Amino acid sequence: MPITASFAGLRGYVPALVTPFEADLPGPDLIALTHLADRAVLRGATALVVCGTTGEAPAMRPEEQACAIRAVVESVAGRVPVIAGVGASCTESAVCLAENAGHAGASGLLVSAPPYVRPGQDGLRAHVRAIAARSGLPIMLYDVPSRAAVGFTDETVACLWNEGSIAAIKDATGDLARPVRLRRLCGAEFPQFTGDDGTAAAYFAMGGVGCVSVTANVAPALCAALHDAWRAGDGTRFAELRDRLAPLHEALFAETNPVPVKAALHLLGLCGPTPRLPLIKAGEATMALLSRVLGEVMPYEETRARAAAAELEAPLYWRRALPRVSCHA
Repeated sequence: MPITASFAGLRGYVPALVTPFEADLPGPDLIALTHLADRAVLRGATALVVCGTTGEAPAMRPEEQACAIRAVVESVAGRVPVIAGVGASCTESAVCLAENAGHAGASGLLVSAPPYVRPGQDGLRAHVRAIAARSGLPIMLYDVPSRAAVGFTDETVACLWNEGSIAAIKDATGDLARPVRLRRLCGAEFPQFTGDDGTAAAYFAMGGVGCVSVTANVAPALCAALHDAWRAGDGTRFAELRDRLAPLHEALFAETNPVPVKAALHLLGLCGPTPRLPLIKAGEATMALLSRVLGEVMPYEETRARAAAAELEAPLYWRRALPRVSCHA
């Protein structure tokens, strides 16, 4: 099963990166994006997702997506895998996105069900197989029925895994009993990631190996420390970090994702706050909530980041001296 082996050993927190935009740039702010990628890797991210839901891929042109993927790949420079989001209502369009991601240097793909179309399970399997066959990249299946309006059954997941079409799953169904069922169908080696920050701690306890995370955009060091505590069997530290992160998880979903996380990153001076229409900037109540929660959480994030940097003898935050550019500069 050659494809499956490509994600072997991947675990921990995988930030689903936002895509920064600025009013004076015709495309994504690639310098802000690469700074976010560098910051996340230096603070413990084990992989990065680019152009997923949090990255506003549906609001980006295919060439913009390829440009963003390439920028992150070049910035990361092989330190961690870069996983590109692939979501389209038409399979051929999804295949084109996957091929573009491969040409841009992506290590793997995050493939969701085609939104709006609502195909049956046979159609979903055919969709994923077509992308796998044409791209040749390992696929993390993204099961998010709340956005796609259709989900992958356990049997479909097992079928795709057993035939080598997928290499992992990002499960955003909120079903905390599912890891046990999929473990029974797919075996212990099947990497299961949650897509829900708020229940990630419980997901680990049910057999999950990691989280594709919104919160890790903001507090990657604390997220990494949470997973490290779980793996080390340090229940006291694990509970402390779980409870410390909980208010941040809640605040980052006070409005539709990625509106609050972009607002939070703006408050931290890391990128602009503006999403693309039809999403709009966070409201005053959300900004006030985020300001309060960040004031409580970020001192711990910075302390943990400094400790991790000292352990690795690495910089706290690597900023390359590059001009601000966009895909159309």
